[in-house]
Amino acid sequence: MATELSNILPRVLIVSRRTVRKNKFVDFVGEYHLDLIVSYGAVPVILPRVTGVHMLLESFEPIHGVLLCEGEDIDPSLYEEEASGLTPEELDEIRRVHASDTSVDKEKDNIEMRLAKLCLERNIPYLGICRGSQVLNVACGGTLYLDVGKELTNKVPEDLRVMHMDYDNYDGHRHAVKVVENTPLSRWFKDSLEEGKMELWVNSYHHQGVKRLAERFVPMAFAPDGLIEGFYDPDAYNPEEGKFIMGLQFHPERMRQPDSDEFNYPGCPFAYQEFVKAVVAYQKKLNSATNVPRPVKLDQEMEKKRKSIVRSFSIARIIYKGGRDMHLSKESELEVGAEFLESNTALTLEQESRLKQMGATVRNSSSFLARLRLNEEREALARKVMGNMSVEQLSDLMSFYHMMGQICSEVLEKKLHGMVNDLAS
Repeated sequence: MATELSNILPRVLIVSRRTVRKNKFVDFVGEYHLDLIVSYGAVPVILPRVTGVHMLLESFEPIHGVLLCEGEDIDPSLYEEEASGLTPEELDEIRRVHASDTSVDKEKDNIEMRLAKLCLERNIPYLGICRGSQVLNVACGGTLYLDVGKELTNKVPEDLRVMHMDYDNYDGHRHAVKVVENTPLSRWFKDSLEEGKMELWVNSYHHQGVKRLAERFVPMAFAPDGLIEGFYDPDAYNPEEGKFIMGLQFHPERMRQPDSDEFNYPGCPFAYQEFVKAVVAYQKKLNSATNVPRPVKLDQEMEKKRKSIVRSFSIARIIYKGGRDMHLSKESELEVGAEFLESNTALTLEQESRLKQMGATVRNSSSFLARLRLNEEREALARKVMGNMSVEQLSDLMSFYHMMGQICSEVLEKKLHGMVNDLAS
């Protein structure tokens, strides 16, 4: 039963945080996050903060949701460090006061930035808590205050100043926020908000925060000093359809009564509940798009022939895509694919033509090599243009072509269904 559930339940990736215990590194994730994800019907998959993991994210597929939470300060070079206006003396003071947070963890930055951009490219549900909200904003081109106290709080009237963290009262510290009407946050806490006041008392533990909010996002809550305490993408928010992109600077999971698991407000767990709802819907959507019939099990002899044919096509594909000359030693292996195409009557003329176009026969490989050589100048020009583009421009370009690929797939699927229906009628 446990194995069946692990195959059925959606997977939520959570990146661990690293600390030192008994002179050894220990990776951990706060239990409240894990409890809430499990209680609403998803499986938390902890992604260890280990060197090189950011290059292995494909190994953690399928990814149905991403939850990013606490951690050290994000590397300032990722969001306009020079714009802070802080003096060297002020920066030294910040490092002394917030020593446990100002030690940048570039490996964690790499992992979480890649995950955030992956979610944005694929529309994978994303919930960012505390640092996770800052990662989301920076990934979309927003910026952060290097230190909220020095850059914001100290510059507003005294009656509007806010203590955003209390080292001596980690779980018990609270400060007021004003919730923006007609946002998910206002709907979750509607039974706790006084009409006209729209105020909540939240738990927070951070010395950095959103300075310039990325354009795609809409604020959901503000602290009295003006700091954005929550935001979301309204165009990517519909949990029932698997859409959820949101960041909360405060900690709803820790807003509980002293020595109790009872929440301060009934709406506290709703961010996790709605996030998992989106994760479940996203998994269903993903499964329906990738649901294909199981392959027929072949006997040993047929499996050997199948592998020979697959290898033949693979070699042809490498020649076609890489533009390499064909070695004589590979010719006999390519002939297997050619013979299959010429003798197998199960293929339609259209399928045979398509395989030949891919360079899957000895007969056609040379013509494709010639065509590839004709395109070398255009390819070189394209590479030169892209080489001069910024990371953000390349990311936008990749997102555009990913979107176009999805649109092509959807249109192709509709046309194929139409062909099937026409044949059936």
